[in-house]
Amino acid sequence: MSLMSLTAVELGKKIKAGEVTVKEAVTEALDAIEKKEKTVGSFVTVDREGALKRAEEVQKQIDDGTLTGPLAGVPVAIKDNMCTKGMLTTCSSRILYNFKPTYTAEAVKNLEEAGAVILGKTNMDEFAMGSTTETSAYGVTKNPWNTEHVPGGSSGGSCAAVAAEECSFALGSDTGGSIRQPSSFCGVTGIKPTYGTVSRYGLIAYGSSLDQIGPVAKDVTDCATILEAIASYDKKDSTSIRREDLDFTSALVDDVKGMKIGIPKDYFGEGLDPEVKEAVLGAAKKLEEKGAIVEKFDLSLVEYAIPAYYVIACAEASSNLARFDGVKYGYRTEEYDGLHNMYKKTRSEGFGPEVKRRIMLGSFVLSSGYYDAYYLKALRTKALIKKAFDEAFAKYDVILGPAAPTTAPKIGASLSDPIKMYLGDIYTISVNLAGLPGISLPCGKDKNGLPIGLQLIGDCFKEKNIIRAAYAFEQTRSYEHSPLAEQD
Repeated sequence: MSLMSLTAVELGKKIKAGEVTVKEAVTEALDAIEKKEKTVGSFVTVDREGALKRAEEVQKQIDDGTLTGPLAGVPVAIKDNMCTKGMLTTCSSRILYNFKPTYTAEAVKNLEEAGAVILGKTNMDEFAMGSTTETSAYGVTKNPWNTEHVPGGSSGGSCAAVAAEECSFALGSDTGGSIRQPSSFCGVTGIKPTYGTVSRYGLIAYGSSLDQIGPVAKDVTDCATILEAIASYDKKDSTSIRREDLDFTSALVDDVKGMKIGIPKDYFGEGLDPEVKEAVLGAAKKLEEKGAIVEKFDLSLVEYAIPAYYVIACAEASSNLARFDGVKYGYRTEEYDGLHNMYKKTRSEGFGPEVKRRIMLGSFVLSSGYYDAYYLKALRTKALIKKAFDEAFAKYDVILGPAAPTTAPKIGASLSDPIKMYLGDIYTISVNLAGLPGISLPCGKDKNGLPIGLQLIGDCFKEKNIIRAAYAFEQTRSYEHSPLAEQD
């Protein structure tokens, strides 16, 4: 049995007990990457030398009792939009092809302090803009369940790496569902925490009011454990929140008696694949059998979430991405005539089509004459969506629904129609607009054997509710390894 087929917590226990050395675990992960990368393409950068060196350091600290946490010695992959000192951080874009940061993102630093060993950086949609991991400048990542299909996005590389068992767990970032949707497509578990729980310092920004870092792993126990390690107050991030209770693992109890679960009728209408609907409602039934009170209700405003999200996210992106201009770092065009021409040519050559589309859309909605008509209206809609959730959480502990309307589409099917790709985020983006926590975990498979994900949404700072409900549901089924993971 491969060490990478264990959960992160199980592997951590074996390392702690001395049954396995850190070097053995890291070497096995690196070998798995070497063997499977041609097929799956989840990594942009692999730091073999650095990981093995770090493995020896961590082993010493475990042996002398300095490191005692559950993740000490466990190999991890990091999404390529989180800064790592001295290691390439490209956001899967040509414009940052040679960027090596001089500092490390706070969330990654927290993991290093917990003793996790970084293997490398995972592929993603360029600047996290996309839902399929096809917009990367470094090629397409494939779904470990069926390599003709996408892994989802934008954290597709992280989710595919976990599903292909090339690492024990990974970090992703979620702006509009970028952890939960690929977790659903790849048959793994991912959490998007409440906005402000995990520091965004060192996360290269897409939509600053929406972005949040979170864990991707095989099960709920892993995700709760990792979230505990990366969550912290950070004065370097002005949106970071000081939270007293970060003991997420205490919610890992198989007990949902009396828990009120709301199912939005709006999430089960037109456009939802019948097989996805059946699997998600089947999961709700299992929770009901365990003693939860399950009710359907009207959430409303769902249809306005997508336009509001894309106006706000693109506006923030056009502002955030203005810093990539070829002057200070990254790609610069070779031939240019004057400063303005250098800016224009550098950005035209350095950014991919999807990123350019969103920058232009963002610049348009922020321009005079359109600011009030689009951007301010979107902000008002965002406030109404938050209010609708507040009213729902006055009645329910958890909201249950699908993570995505379908299972993973075929490679190439979404890029031809960007609007269709945007509509695929319908169940996830409201969570980011309202700053809420959400979790996606496997709840079945379709007729083609592709995973289906269940999404549980909680009120602000109530991660424990979704962890408890997810853990209770998870006890009703066992983890299924992807076909690529089972290839020896």
